[in-house]
Amino acid sequence: MSIQNQQTKIVIGLFGFGVVGEGLYQVLANTPTLQAQIKKVCIKHPDKKRNAPPGLFTTDASLLLDDPEINVIVELIDDADAAYGIVTSALRRRKAAVSANKKMIAAHLPELIELQAIHDTPFLYEAACCASIPVIRNLEEYYDNDLLHGISGIVNGSTNYILTRISEDEISPEEALLEAQLAGFAERDPSLDVHGHDAANKLSILLAHAYGILAQPDELIYTGIQNLHEKDALFAREKGYEIKLVATAQKLKNGRIAAFVLPHFVPRSGQLAGVRNEYNGIIIESSLADKQFFYGKGAGSFPTASAVLSDLSALRYNYRYEYKKLHYQPAGRPGHDFSLKVCISFKGLLQVPHERFDRILEWSSNAQRCHITGILSAAELVSGNWWKQPGISLIVYPDGLRENDRDTEIPVSSGFVEVLAEA
Repeated sequence: MSIQNQQTKIVIGLFGFGVVGEGLYQVLANTPTLQAQIKKVCIKHPDKKRNAPPGLFTTDASLLLDDPEINVIVELIDDADAAYGIVTSALRRRKAAVSANKKMIAAHLPELIELQAIHDTPFLYEAACCASIPVIRNLEEYYDNDLLHGISGIVNGSTNYILTRISEDEISPEEALLEAQLAGFAERDPSLDVHGHDAANKLSILLAHAYGILAQPDELIYTGIQNLHEKDALFAREKGYEIKLVATAQKLKNGRIAAFVLPHFVPRSGQLAGVRNEYNGIIIESSLADKQFFYGKGAGSFPTASAVLSDLSALRYNYRYEYKKLHYQPAGRPGHDFSLKVCISFKGLLQVPHERFDRILEWSSNAQRCHITGILSAAELVSGNWWKQPGISLIVYPDGLRENDRDTEIPVSSGFVEVLAEA
């Protein structure tokens, strides 16, 4: 499928008319110079009142997929399985496809890449990661794998809103979640965001464009903010930190990539500490450009619609992802030959198996909460799930990633100590 030039009108078949779908419709309706129009919208609930002419809507997907005038299918639904069926059907019919469904893309990217090649048809999904921040296309086009040291950032607006409220209002995580739900930044069932699944899906996609790694989300080390305790926020403030859920992909000395999504302490003077509420922020570090910071809204109707519009505009030039790093500079699977300096917070003295640490650097406790600062290997995080159990929180320190080097290892004591070494 080829949209030849800027004069070719983009005729869209849109699946879904929620917050983002309606935002896209409004922008296109009020901006005729974009030379793109939505011909038909496929929806699930025909009786629901919508801010568009009734004749625009249908429940019959074939009216969009089989219409020869429609040359682009835009998928903006929240059902990952249905979204996969829509996108694959579009590609097989040689209709370009645009999606914002990060769960679907992360789960099926190898098959979707193969279908694009077989049918010579582009599939774009800038809106799937960080909404208004153009991170995918920058990683795809601008940064060479050999020169890219790492990417890290806040990629989930819901959890960032919750953490902002905990920090600024000094309320409990439960209260902050309720506030986020009332404000519309968290779903009634917030587990996809709060447990880190959404951020892991996004990191999985970013790995493909940054390093040529096709990894399923469950291959990554990740958790969310579900176990954070209000005492963790107090501990962070005392140390001069904010807590943020950070997605990280870092190149190791051996060329492997460390990839994880975990709560982090970030210095208050750092760029990520200033990313508040539903905003996202990404730091990209390379040999030549040093560190570059991308900041913008990571959710919402118009921010996400802006990324969809960018993809539609790119289709005029027959733009497609080339996945050059996948074909020419593949980095294999995510590596686990590294360690992290972490703070483990917990309630009961027997909850945390301290013999699992490579090193314990500091131990403190009071009647409300215990804290261990120490070094945990990635292998331990992969093989064990004790650190994800309710009542236990894990937070990574700034610059906490360590390549496996045990020359200065301090043996772990079996007793209780106040301080074994300076953190």
